[in-house]
Amino acid sequence: MHKNTNALVKAIRLATLAAVAAPASVMAGGFSLNEQSASAMGVANAGAVANPENATTVLFNPAGMSQLSGMNVSFGAAVLDVDAKAKEGTTSATNQLGMPVTGSTGGDIARPAVLPNFYFTHELSDAIDVGFGVHAPYGLAADYDNDFIGRYFADETELTAIAFTPSLAVSNGQGLSMGVGLNIMYAEGRLSKFQDYSGAYFQAQQAAAAMGVPLNGEPFEPGYADIEGDDLGVTFRVGFLYELSQQTQLGLTAQTGTELELEGDAELTDYPVVQPGETGLNAFQTDLSRDVKVPLEIPESVTIGARHLLTDEVTLLAGATYARWSRFEELDIISQESGEVISHITEEWKNTWQFNLGGIWQATPKWALKAGYAWDESPVDNYVTARIPSEDRHWLTLGAQWKDAPSGWTIDAAVGTLIFADDAKVDDREYSHEDPTGDPVTAASYQGEYDLSAWSASVQVSKAF
Repeated sequence: MHKNTNALVKAIRLATLAAVAAPASVMAGGFSLNEQSASAMGVANAGAVANPENATTVLFNPAGMSQLSGMNVSFGAAVLDVDAKAKEGTTSATNQLGMPVTGSTGGDIARPAVLPNFYFTHELSDAIDVGFGVHAPYGLAADYDNDFIGRYFADETELTAIAFTPSLAVSNGQGLSMGVGLNIMYAEGRLSKFQDYSGAYFQAQQAAAAMGVPLNGEPFEPGYADIEGDDLGVTFRVGFLYELSQQTQLGLTAQTGTELELEGDAELTDYPVVQPGETGLNAFQTDLSRDVKVPLEIPESVTIGARHLLTDEVTLLAGATYARWSRFEELDIISQESGEVISHITEEWKNTWQFNLGGIWQATPKWALKAGYAWDESPVDNYVTARIPSEDRHWLTLGAQWKDAPSGWTIDAAVGTLIFADDAKVDDREYSHEDPTGDPVTAASYQGEYDLSAWSASVQVSKAF
């Protein structure tokens, strides 16, 4: 939302970020993204913090760089394709006066997205390694048809984020490594919806009646609100890797949270205005622009993982991640000038777990086959909104790896599908920011059940020098 964002940051973003706004229903809990590496995706990210196969360990566990020799580069991209739509016959809506709103189910709200990534590591000495990564840690996108029946609650929702991750690892030479890294994030977002001004006109009628004067002007037409903004933020990551034996090693990483403040503009069309006039109260509509900010919470998280070499050909992997999504209590649009809350959405997310299991079969010296499963808990509980329809999900993945050890080249490919535990049941209401979990402040509502499905594919090329 900064219009004067540093030109260098803009240039870097345009050069490295193709289209990283990921569909809402492909999030790894909240608006985190799973698809950061094809080699890890093949096993559903199981044990990624304990299995430093290549330079992608910069992201999963910087301590893993200590087990890579020389210089390593990994780069690739993931494609996400999502089908997310409200089911026919399940949607209904009312305006602020409780009158029915008509319209469509909104169509397929998600669109395909591409997530590029790049990672690099370099061995400075036997004990010290450095690395760098560029990836998309968070993303969100939803776009309804203009005649969507719940258009007064959501139209377009976008969050695009890119992180630059410098990292450092040190090893004691006896099986224990520690790594640290920074995620320097640039994020930009957009929130838009159609505006229901039926309640504002009703209040104007009441005011005119109380004053005993006429209300001059036609009933207010619906308007439109479009808010865009951006911000820079930093999170800190620390990781540990321990070789328990020649067959087994354990990994742990922890990441701090932060709050982004997406600052920018709110463009409001047909904004209602009521002013005293010579013959009563004059009601009219006009366009309005305001400087606003949107606070957005990024959660802390902890990941543990294990890698066990069952045989020379079979590797077993497991992991778990706990994320503190309860930081995300509300989505507010706030005036930069007055601090007034212009718009409020109650979120009240909960903390989540993700559990991962995977395996690798080294079928030949050059070819390995992978498979993985993850159970991913949704943080959205009592306040499921049209902007983020979400449910718990099962993630099933398959992968293949070709590796030519003499040349140092490795190619990974993976595919995955998301199976949702149930339909996402949306029940949108308007709440006060002063009492976000109390009774709705108007009669406006939107209900619908969403059919969600998704698949993803990823490819990655790695080179060891």
